[in-house]
Amino acid sequence: MTLVLASTSPRRRELLAQALFSRTDCCAAKQGFELVAPDIDESHLAGERPEDFVVRLAREKAHAGLALCAQMTAPVVLGSDTIVVCDGQILGKPVDEADAATMLRQLSGRQHTVMTAVAVTDGSQTLSELVCTLVRFCELSDTDIQAYIATGEPMDKAGAYGIQAIGGSFVDAIDGSYSAVVGLPLVQTRNLLKRFSTL
Repeated sequence: MTLVLASTSPRRRELLAQALFSRTDCCAAKQGFELVAPDIDESHLAGERPEDFVVRLAREKAHAGLALCAQMTAPVVLGSDTIVVCDGQILGKPVDEADAATMLRQLSGRQHTVMTAVAVTDGSQTLSELVCTLVRFCELSDTDIQAYIATGEPMDKAGAYGIQAIGGSFVDAIDGSYSAVVGLPLVQTRNLLKRFSTL
């Protein structure tokens, strides 16, 4: 059996390595899983609820990843996706700096929801979990926003911030899973992997 992460995200790679701490076949020199980079259409469908959207993307990433594993022995593939939802609007990765600034102003001083879905498939069955976490931002000044954008950190992250780095300095409180906000819910991921006998 070969565990495969269908993601290019360094954050998910680090989190999955943490989740696998109890695997006896993992050692310090080897992360314990393979990596593939699936390419899927991440467009939101008209009328699709945010929670359905993020679960669909996680499952599609897992299936697209499985298609890249033809040379691997009994692959079990994990896909994940994270979105930020504020006022019912999905905030994805910003398209440019102006878009990042708009998102950060929308989040300033308010609570939003981070939805992360994780899906695991072996080709015969696909299981998934959705984790929703409430995050509250402090008030951000325009100076804060522009200085943060200048770091480049917001540009490849849903909602234009990363809680595990500089963006964490804006987070006043969270209610839910911290690791899910980073990009992979550890408890739910471990539970799914146990059902595929990969832990």
